[in-house]
Formats: sequence, structure tokens, C-alpha cells
Amino acid sequence: KILKTSDFWILTPELFFYYLTVNTIMLTLKIKTLSHFGDLSLPEYATSGSAGLDLRAAVTETVTLLPNDRKLIPCGFSMEIPVGFEAQVRPRSGLAVKYGVTVLNSPGTIDSDYRGEVQVILINHGQEPFEIHRGDRIAQLIISAYNQPKIELVDELSSTERGSGGFGSSGRL
Repeated sequence: KILKTSDFWILTPELFFYYLTVNTIMLTLKIKTLSHFGDLSLPEYATSGSAGLDLRAAVTETVTLLPNDRKLIPCGFSMEIPVGFEAQVRPRSGLAVKYGVTVLNSPGTIDSDYRGEVQVILINHGQEPFEIHRGDRIAQLIISAYNQPKIELVDELSSTERGSGGFGSSGRL
């Protein structure tokens, strides 16, 4: 909802907030380490172009994921996500392709009002047991803006070419 009047644009408050946060504000992610964090590295970007922060296992002893097994793996810290943002926990592609290990509820959402420990639900879809050692990079954390639209109950929705077609209705390839 952008309105143009003479030589300037008027943005709705929501679009203005989104524009500011995406284009001009460097966010701060506050992190509090927990007692079992110890000597681990804080979440960090592997490269300057990385979208996700690497999350590391804060396990006190090796954890073995058997095939088709799932476990909640602690990361040893809690965080304060800025209001208007969420954290998404996503799999690491190398673990998925090499070992069949992935994040079960991918992407897992961490809300801005959550203050508990960051943990990752890993599942082993592979054929062999997979060991998780202290400090292993187990997932990625993406910080993303979101919007909470108001809900409006209506009798009809606008029509589209696709309509209610889903689950493969647009073709195989």
C-alpha cells in the first residue's frame, strides 16, 4: 500500500517498518550462554555471504542417532530476537546429503518472545548410526522479518487461474 503524492511516496506504517528494518537497521541478536555452553563458539556465519548462523551441539557426551531416531540437541544458549523478527532453524545440506541427518520440523520457528534454550530436533533418515559430538555444527539459524496481518472473515475469496489446485496440480516438472 504505497501512495504517490506529487514528488514523494507515502508508505503504510507496516511497509515503512519493513523498509527500515531490511534496508537500514543493523539488527542485534542478544545471546546469553548457559552453564553447559562452556568453550563453544558463539553462533557465527561461515562466510561473508552466509545467510545462516551455524548452530553447534552443546552436548556433554557423544549422542548417537540411530537410523529413524530423533533427538533434541541443546545449543547451550538462549537469545533475544528483536520484535518483528523470528529465527528459523534449518538443516545443514552437508549433513543431509552425506548422512541423511536433518532438522525434523524444518524450518523450526523460534518466536521473538521465547527466552529458553535454543535446541534442535535432529532425525537420522540415513542407513547408519550418526554420532553428534560436542561442538559439531548441526543446523543453521536464519533471522527473518515477519508480519502479523489482521484476520478478516469473508464469504468469498478472489478467484485466480490456479484456484484451489494444489499438491502437484501445476504439473510434475
